[in-house]
Amino acid sequence: MGHRGWAAPPLASPANCAMLEGGQGPLDAFLAVKEGELPMADDRGVTHYDLMPIPPIEAQTRFFKANPIVIGVEYRLLDEEIAASSETATARGSDMGPGAGMDDRGVSLHVYAVEGGEKLEHLRFDCFDEDPHYHYVSWKDRTNQMVHIDVAAVGDPVDWALDCIGTRLPQMLDRAGAEETVKKLDLIALQTILPRVTEAAYQARFNSDEQAVRISALGEMD
Repeated sequence: MGHRGWAAPPLASPANCAMLEGGQGPLDAFLAVKEGELPMADDRGVTHYDLMPIPPIEAQTRFFKANPIVIGVEYRLLDEEIAASSETATARGSDMGPGAGMDDRGVSLHVYAVEGGEKLEHLRFDCFDEDPHYHYVSWKDRTNQMVHIDVAAVGDPVDWALDCIGTRLPQMLDRAGAEETVKKLDLIALQTILPRVTEAAYQARFNSDEQAVRISALGEMD
């Protein structure tokens, strides 16, 4: 099946991951200008949820490792029954999640950092059919911040999310409060797994069994 022309993004290519003149690579350059020169994160349009994200369903998620990160690919259903059955930790925000009538589905891309032997999710791209959005997740600060995706501006949410992972991962992880993980990122290892992540994302989009996903979701949450 086609991938809508998606290709491995340039930042993650071996050539661009090579050291630049003066011994500085793209990740080093980002870290060097981070303090005082990059604009502060814009909080406009951000929803600050009062709950942390619903955990992914392990049985419906494929994981790809590029130390110190792991990317999970999951096909998700989200409705009132599944949300009510989920166990979620409280967060420091004041905004409640979607209320009555929510019924959405689509591919979710989870970006975890392995910290102290524990796998913690810091970014989530919910490429849903009706309300695509993404999350910045900080377990240290207990925050879950959601931003809607404007499909008129960015196009296919799955393509856009994959491109973000390939080209903006240091910046987005930093925005989510995972500064120590950013310092350890291996962009060449990331480039190596991206084709498999892409394949898994489109397999999930077009080949998932929604009834099996629902049974698995409600079964794991009982």
